[in-house]
Formats: sequence, C-alpha cells, structure tokens
Amino acid sequence: MTIRVSPILPGFGAEVSGIDIARPLDEATRRRIAAIQDRWGVTVWRDTGLDDAGHVAFSRLFGRVELAPRHTGKPSRMSEPELFDASNLDLEGNIATNESIRLGAKGNRLWHSDSSFMRVRSAQALLLCHEAPPHGGPTWFADTRGAYDDLPQSMKDRLEGLRATHSYFWSRRRAGYPYTEDEIDAKPQAAHPLVHVHAGSGRKALFVGAHTRDIVGMDRADGRALIDELIAWCTRPEYTFAVHYKPGDMTIWDNLCSLHRGGEYDDSLFRRDMRRTTVRDPQAPPAEPDHFTRMFADAGDTPFSPTETTRERVMAAS
Repeated sequence: MTIRVSPILPGFGAEVSGIDIARPLDEATRRRIAAIQDRWGVTVWRDTGLDDAGHVAFSRLFGRVELAPRHTGKPSRMSEPELFDASNLDLEGNIATNESIRLGAKGNRLWHSDSSFMRVRSAQALLLCHEAPPHGGPTWFADTRGAYDDLPQSMKDRLEGLRATHSYFWSRRRAGYPYTEDEIDAKPQAAHPLVHVHAGSGRKALFVGAHTRDIVGMDRADGRALIDELIAWCTRPEYTFAVHYKPGDMTIWDNLCSLHRGGEYDDSLFRRDMRRTTVRDPQAPPAEPDHFTRMFADAGDTPFSPTETTRERVMAAS
C-alpha cells in the first residue's frame, strides 16, 4: 500500500490517496497519516466510504474526539454524540427555515478557527460530506503558518507577546446576529496568544479569525483594526484554496495552523449535509468531556435556544 500525497499549494494543503481509511489501520500507517497532516495542515480525502461510526473511529487517530454541544430537551439529527451537525438541515432532514439558526450559521462563512472561543482549543477537524449542492458550497482554507513566515519583521516584533480574546457571540454579531457589545461582554470568552508555535511542525502560526474580538491591553478600535489586518493578510490568494465536495469526500484541517470558511451557496434552495468531528488540542489543559455544552449553557441565550426577545430581534434584522 502506497500513500500518495499531491500538494495543492507549494507548502499548504494536499490530497491524499492510495489508502482505504474505512478499514482498520496499522500503527505505522496511523503515524504516517498524522505526520502528513502535521506537514500540510489541510488534507483532502476523496470517496472515503466512511459512515458516521467510521468517521468517529478514524478521528480518534488524531487524539481525543470532543462531544458535540447538545441542547437539553432538543434531540439531535446525528447518530453519534461526537458529530457536529454542519448542515443546513432540520431534525427531519429538510432545509432549515428557522431564521435565527440560519443567521447564526452565516458566521461559518467568515474566516475562522473552530472553537477558538473555548479555553480548551481544538486541533484537527474532520468534515465529511453526505450531500453537497450541485454548485457551490465548498470550504475555503488559509495558511496561517506561511502567512506568519511572510510578515515583515516589524509586524512580528509588534505581535510578540500579545494575547486576544475570542467569542462565539462576537463572530455571530459580525455575521448579522443582533447581539450588543454589552451582551457579548456578559457571555463566555477565552484569551489566546496572537502567535503560537504549532506543535506538530514546530513552526509559528497566527491565531486569529472571526471569533477574535479584542487584543488584551490595547485600545478596542486599534486592536480590532489589527485583527482585521491580520485576517486579511492570512487570506491573501497565495495562502488560500477551496475544496469542492461530492458525497464521501472528507477534509481534515488543523485549526492551530489554518483558517477556514464555508463557501457561498443558496442555503434556502440546496441541501448541504456535512458532519464534523473535532479533536482536542493535545496540549490543552484538562476540561470536562461536555465542556462545549457547558459553555453554551452558561451563556444562556444562544442561537441554539434563543429567547423570545432574541427571536423578535432576529426577525426584525432579517
């Protein structure tokens, strides 16, 4: 069995083939796959043959697979507790029409790193396509290691030691959800370095995205201008590419050395059934198994369970 690696950009992203990942893998192959992921940051696997259980099982190759957030009293469409529903479908499998959910999901079309709003960060994410729109609906990826390497030395010096706060509710506000600044202040946030060393490669990477709200100790307007400048730098054409899907295709990305965003498509007309697992940062501090659910529960009014007042504001904004 020969694993073939076909680079997408010179130093970022690769299509991987020559191996059936729906079958049990020996330890040497597992180590080889992990090393490929560390080297390229994003890998693309076509026609995997994975079902939900196989998706979760393969994800364990990379470490601890997180439990997806669940809302008390609300059933899930997913058959496995580790699967995040990244689709535009409701519980019955129909295209969702709930405006608060649709508006919240628009935040996924902003450049971001999954779960940067959590104290315990996410590393690998594995997104498996079950159904794709006939046109559009790709995922775009950006290289935050290459982008850091190419920064002017003056900017690298400026960023040294800086930390930023990240908020899920801030990115949803940027996408159009009607949260106020005061409301976001009252909700959970996490702080992380703007620049960190990616453990899998030993290279430095920028750690910013749509969830990044403020820079600690910096004037709010100045900090947000710097955040926007860094996101724009990371997402220049030389650092980005798009992956288009057919059912069975999977992308794996490392949230600690890349950004991503959903591509445009008409989510009121076309079905897009995507399911994601998320692997915890192996260097993260201890956390409860259900820490995602706990974070959203602590936040109170969320897109998963909007209050009547929030629903009214969403309808007024739409």
